[in-house]
Amino acid sequence: QVQLVESGGGLVQSGGSLRLSCTASGFPLDSYAIGWFRQAPGLERQFISCISDNGGATKYVDSVDGRFAISRDNSKNTVYLQMNSLKPEDTAVYYCATDRTVVAGTCRSRTSRYDYWGQGTQVTVSS
Repeated sequence: QVQLVESGGGLVQSGGSLRLSCTASGFPLDSYAIGWFRQAPGLERQFISCISDNGGATKYVDSVDGRFAISRDNSKNTVYLQMNSLKPEDTAVYYCATDRTVVAGTCRSRTSRYDYWGQGTQVTVSS
């Protein structure tokens, strides 16, 4: 059974840090680019960051660039999102997803290209 599971969310004060994990089961994560997204209440799901299959390429949305860092450990079938200097506006449910059709060694921000999705993990940043 193909499954992605996010973990590591929680409640943190403004300026704090969290590290999210996205762990795959049922398939080898190292074959695919992975993206992180978030969705706040009443808003559309937003692209945050992505990493290529080999980890050599990454992208970030401007609002998190310099604060968040995406990485992967293919030996653990896991992708991470290190979130530093968190702000109340970062509050959302965070999701990871696979992009199985992007060119190898690249990743993209187009949400519609991502197919397998996790169930999400809640991140709440208090002011």
